[in-house]
Amino acid sequence: MCKTVRVISLTAVLAEPGLDLKAVHVPQPNAPVRWVATSELVDPTPFLEGGELLLTTGLATAGWRREWTSYVTRLRDAGVAGLGIGTGLTHRTPPRGLVRACEELGVNLVEVPRLTAFVAISRRTADLLEQAEERAARTALDLQRRLTAAAAGPDPSSAILRQLAKVTTGVACLFTPAGQLQSGSPGDLDLLEIREQLKVIRSQGMLAALTLSSPQQVITIQPIGLNQRPDSYLVTATPTRPTEPQRRSVTTAAALLALVSEQQREKLEDRRRVTSRAFDLLMTGDHRTAQLLLDRNAFPTKLQLLAAQGPPEAIEDALTLAEVAGANGAAGRRGTLAVRVDGDLFVVAADAVAGRIASELAGLGLFVGVGDIAAPDSLAGSRSTAVQALARTSAARPVVRWNRIVHEGLTALIDQPTATAFSASYLGTLTAEQLETLRSYLRHHGSHLKTAEELGLHRNTVRNRLTQIEHQLGDSLDDPDVRMTAWFALQSAAAFVDDRRPIA
Repeated sequence: MCKTVRVISLTAVLAEPGLDLKAVHVPQPNAPVRWVATSELVDPTPFLEGGELLLTTGLATAGWRREWTSYVTRLRDAGVAGLGIGTGLTHRTPPRGLVRACEELGVNLVEVPRLTAFVAISRRTADLLEQAEERAARTALDLQRRLTAAAAGPDPSSAILRQLAKVTTGVACLFTPAGQLQSGSPGDLDLLEIREQLKVIRSQGMLAALTLSSPQQVITIQPIGLNQRPDSYLVTATPTRPTEPQRRSVTTAAALLALVSEQQREKLEDRRRVTSRAFDLLMTGDHRTAQLLLDRNAFPTKLQLLAAQGPPEAIEDALTLAEVAGANGAAGRRGTLAVRVDGDLFVVAADAVAGRIASELAGLGLFVGVGDIAAPDSLAGSRSTAVQALARTSAARPVVRWNRIVHEGLTALIDQPTATAFSASYLGTLTAEQLETLRSYLRHHGSHLKTAEELGLHRNTVRNRLTQIEHQLGDSLDDPDVRMTAWFALQSAAAFVDDRRPIA
């Protein structure tokens, strides 16, 4: 258990009856007092740690005029909570130079009357510190009990976060390692900022924690989990600097959430096994049994399958993202199903949201192929086209859709090196003049007349050129297969301009 920091406010000391302390200049009434120190030294700062209420009779300051500014400056820099000047001995009243220096430097100044013993202030402050420590301990224990009780409910993570938000009078929520909201209400948190901060610290695993302070709020981010890789991140935001009981509550909540996460891991693996079996059934066309296995309503009538590849960590992030979206009932995600097969990710989604999901996966660093639209009982074909589309992805084009490949034609199905080599071998013996004639002839569907008109040639000249071309190709252009092959070779010569991945 963390040791409670003993601290009270200067206001609490000033309010103590019987001490008769007088606030001369107190711009920071809530300054934390950690102890009372007494010193008559000109420079007591080497013996201070910060947070002290320093008491002095000013024995060494008799006759001071300009020296007060440097004296108060040293005390301010040492972090004292305030200065108590005893009157009735060296100084009848607080010296004007001292008062002026405290006003200029923003240091709390208190007058200690002649009849108030310094030891009485020390003893009473010690009593107040002890009482504050006992209250903090009781408060922390009560908060811990409430958090533990929340963890015993049916939805422990959500209950813990709600209770923690009450305890800290702020925001408490969980984010996935990829920066997606997993549970809890983010309030007015800047989600983009949280996502960027997680990108920075997640490589440090369970060792990473972060505190962000601004005039509006104090944000803490800490990893949750019992393994080397965090399962999630706890993000809290408080309107002011959290108190000691609040900090201890955050620590308790983090520990409870880690235990809950570990307990839910086995359930998660069970759900993933069921989902994987349902996916296998869908691939065989048995969508009704898959539906019963998943205990859900009917699948949408139009589905698309997405195939994705990438680093294992990105695949896990993507799988978690799909599961969180499904658990939170994200709009349009009805029927969405995600599984990992031999290290790759496959997602079944309604065609209306497949494109958005593909973009999300690409944002996680994955290559994504989007298959053809299919009915629930014919998804095997969509999987095949998704794999074909995945094979065409590249760093320049991380998402490839099958319908775009269809639109691009046959050239989109052959990788660039193979198509270029084929074109060079098939057409390599033809001159530029013959290539121009062949292209025009094929474009006009074998019409000698239209080819002659386009090229400004006599029909006999066109016929002679085509005869020479057939001789060099070794095939007759009257054969539809030959014309198709020749057209493909002509298109392949200039069709590929981007770097594409070969089909495996």
